[in-house]
Amino acid sequence: MNIHTGNSVPTRRHVMQGLAALATASFLPGCSSSKSTAASPSNPQPTPAGAITQASLTVAEQQIGAIGPAFAGLSYEKGSLNQQFHFFRGSNTDLIGLFKLLGNSVFRIGGNSVDQNIWAPNGSGGTTGQIAPSDVDSLAAFLEATGWKCLYGINLGGSATGATTPELAAAEVAYVAQKLGPSLLGIEIGNEPDAYGNAGGYYAGNWSLSRFLTVWGEYRAAILKTTPGILITGPADSGNISGWTIPFSQAVTAREISLITQHYYRANGQSASSTAEFLITPDHNLIGDLSQLQTGAQQIGIPYRMAECNSFYGGGAIGVSDSYASALWAVDFLFDCATGAASGVNFHGGGDGNGYTPIANQAGSVVGARPDFYGILLFTLAGEGALCEVGLSAGSLNVTAYAVRAASGGFNIVVVNKGSTQNLQLQLSVPQSITSAALIELTQSTSGSGEPDLTATTGITIQGATVGLDGAFSPSPGYTLDTNGNQFSCYVSALSAVLIQVK
Repeated sequence: MNIHTGNSVPTRRHVMQGLAALATASFLPGCSSSKSTAASPSNPQPTPAGAITQASLTVAEQQIGAIGPAFAGLSYEKGSLNQQFHFFRGSNTDLIGLFKLLGNSVFRIGGNSVDQNIWAPNGSGGTTGQIAPSDVDSLAAFLEATGWKCLYGINLGGSATGATTPELAAAEVAYVAQKLGPSLLGIEIGNEPDAYGNAGGYYAGNWSLSRFLTVWGEYRAAILKTTPGILITGPADSGNISGWTIPFSQAVTAREISLITQHYYRANGQSASSTAEFLITPDHNLIGDLSQLQTGAQQIGIPYRMAECNSFYGGGAIGVSDSYASALWAVDFLFDCATGAASGVNFHGGGDGNGYTPIANQAGSVVGARPDFYGILLFTLAGEGALCEVGLSAGSLNVTAYAVRAASGGFNIVVVNKGSTQNLQLQLSVPQSITSAALIELTQSTSGSGEPDLTATTGITIQGATVGLDGAFSPSPGYTLDTNGNQFSCYVSALSAVLIQVK
């Protein structure tokens, strides 16, 4: 079975259809220890080399969260719009293919450069510090080609010096709304305003939530006067949830914003403790933040989104944020956010440095899909649906598991084994009779090495396939698993993640 043929680039739907076709009506003992009178699986899962630990996983009907449409998105600096080569353009077929491989989602234009660029209605475009009509035209063509929606950030920090004004911001939004049309999801006013008052920042030493609400309100009023009915989001905070995000949202309420936006990074990328091993440990701070956001959003009655995130802030940790560890981390991060009732996530990126970015680029060209792109892709292949409660028994091993109730009625189960030495033989049960089960694996391999390397920056595959520059993706046939009633078993190798489609 070939998911990608000829020169066409598969969409996420095509990939899912191809993977679903791997499941056939009868299977035989793959890695299962149970006896069966059926014929052998057509493509049994090989036994991993090394130590094997027994573990079990039970999927229940109880819903604990949901994955909705456009959940896994991307975020880029606003300054990327005015680069002379226009990376985001309708003719960048490589980038378009990579975006489409993740399905239809949300593209956020934000970052620190939001507050470093002003609207230049008569500008020629491709000019640092300015956003001109031609820059927006290029973005509009890119969005139309991908089918993605856009969260668009507007300069607020520049109001501290008069570099921008409510009227200038309103003029930019009017043009953006006209050009992007239905591709425009909403407007963010400012970026990480909770940090404006810091030394060296905007309004240094003279800033508060009260003042932010006043200035933000002036910009919002001017924008709505020029473009009535446009959706406003916010506050795009860097992390102060209890002291800034929730109080802001309670002050403006659902009458003034349609979406709460929050940022999240695990830790400082410059810290010596920001290692690959640390990145894949359980993130209790994230769980706490998600709990606060979920409660606050429910009280206000509007959704929230992790509109900017990645592994470590400050551009990432060198040799960590661009390593295989980020792929495994991304899977857990996305499922944690979904369990915490987030409406979606936007992974920040751009450039070709040795920090974080799902897609690496130089000038106007794609360099390649980075490790965390593979983690995001595996998550999107699990599809939309209700997240169901799971019971995992794996001792003290660093293993996580998630189950999505698919629209077809089956389950898409994801298991991430972050242990470096122990393979798992996993016994699974689901609350329905099984007709088929197929497995694909996310892993890493380096020539001459028999084990995955958490710090490797290359060699990441999903079912043996790499993602091409243009989004081409041709995984090998999934492993077929022996089933017995509502039970089956499989292997989850050390430092790997698997997606199991159960019907």
